[in-house]
Amino acid sequence: MELAGARPHATRGPAGGLAIGLLYSSLLLNAIFLAHHFLLSPSRPLLRDDDGGGSSCGLTWSLQAAREAEAVAAVECSGHGQVFLDGVAGEDGRPGCECNSCFAGPDCSLRTPNCTADADSGNPLFLEPYWRRHAAASAVVFSGWHRMSYTTTGRFQSVELERQIRRLHRAVGNAVADDKHLVFASGSLQLINALVHALSPDATAASPPSRVVAAAPYYPSYRSQTSMFDGREYRWAGTTALWTNASRTNSTDGFIEFVTSPNNPDAMLRKPVLCSSAAAIVDHAYYWPHFTHIPAAADEDIMMFTISKPSGHAGSRFGWALIRDDKVAERALDYLSNSNMGASRDTQLRMLGIVRFMLANLHGEDDIFGFGHGVMRSRWLRLSAVVSRSRRISLQKIMPEYCTYFNRVRQPSPAYAWVKCEREEDGDCYEALLKANIISRTGVQYEASSRYTRISLLKSDDDFDVLMERLQELVDAEKHDDASNGSSSM
Repeated sequence: MELAGARPHATRGPAGGLAIGLLYSSLLLNAIFLAHHFLLSPSRPLLRDDDGGGSSCGLTWSLQAAREAEAVAAVECSGHGQVFLDGVAGEDGRPGCECNSCFAGPDCSLRTPNCTADADSGNPLFLEPYWRRHAAASAVVFSGWHRMSYTTTGRFQSVELERQIRRLHRAVGNAVADDKHLVFASGSLQLINALVHALSPDATAASPPSRVVAAAPYYPSYRSQTSMFDGREYRWAGTTALWTNASRTNSTDGFIEFVTSPNNPDAMLRKPVLCSSAAAIVDHAYYWPHFTHIPAAADEDIMMFTISKPSGHAGSRFGWALIRDDKVAERALDYLSNSNMGASRDTQLRMLGIVRFMLANLHGEDDIFGFGHGVMRSRWLRLSAVVSRSRRISLQKIMPEYCTYFNRVRQPSPAYAWVKCEREEDGDCYEALLKANIISRTGVQYEASSRYTRISLLKSDDDFDVLMERLQELVDAEKHDDASNGSSSM
């Protein structure tokens, strides 16, 4: 039979025609068999949409969850809000829009007139547009029986997530992680007391309680967490300025110093103030390329991080510590095991997907640090341009610096503006800004002068736009007052 090489005008005999018929019949039977096996067999059911539409590509138990998530994500809320799966259901049984500050209405289309700018919290919503753009790659769906056990591959910690976090530090170049223990927690807030406990003497020991200190201005939760738990092994002992004489005489045994670098609130890179005999817990929450330059990989004995700052997922409540010493790491793990048996297994799975996606796109077009730095740099430039016209308020000075991650000199992009009120009558800077319809966070909370207040630059685009409007009005009013005073004196 010469089917492949048959001449176009050759005459086929009866035997040739029969052979061709048998071949076509065989192909047809094979096609029917394959369709039955892959599409109609019980192990591979053909699923259709509820309305009898197209195929669902073999999805079974995850199909309904995917539909619900897609339906919620498709609601626009006029670009000024979001719908969440766990939102409050309306009369139709569906969750409605949750509007950004200064917006209202069923679809968040109504702008609130003369709205107060809320620049208090460090809610990292500036990264929300990034994850909306990458919804498919960052989505996680898991079954109802996912990790029902108390334990996982590494007791209470995902071994694979540990590996990916170490890869992230190595790739970004912000911390040496490979020679340290990695300890998970429900956000960095839980780590504060876990690490203080791990560094303090045992409650039954004869040693005096550890003294926990920080240099002002410092993150207030160091003080509030230490004071709230009120352990017999440690106590809050104020700012490092109270103990500088002890530091000079090299007698700081029993001290635990919190160091935040970059600092919250002023974005400065910091080192421990007390001498080497004091234990240091270095909080590197903001030591990522979208907030600060990375001069070198940090390599302190104890370092804290939180996912809320590199990825923006503050609501997932996930943090980790890198700890060099075996005994300190074991005591921290014991504390976390006894308090809540480690971070949520569901959260760990979601963070695994997030970290993997971040790693896959480093230095590329979809690099989260490139995106984040672009947003924060733009906000700092806009803020600086407005404040530069004022003699009433000023900002901290931050210089461009070389960054090993970007391999170039990068412009400042701090998470917060540390605002100083310059006029004598503005002794309480928080109150001065509040009169201008700007909610900030007073410097008193950081054990700094009331002449300072912190403004968050991390929130949504809507929040930042309202902040800029109120600041512009403040500066314009100042110029108007100066002009009026000048004309009346002539």
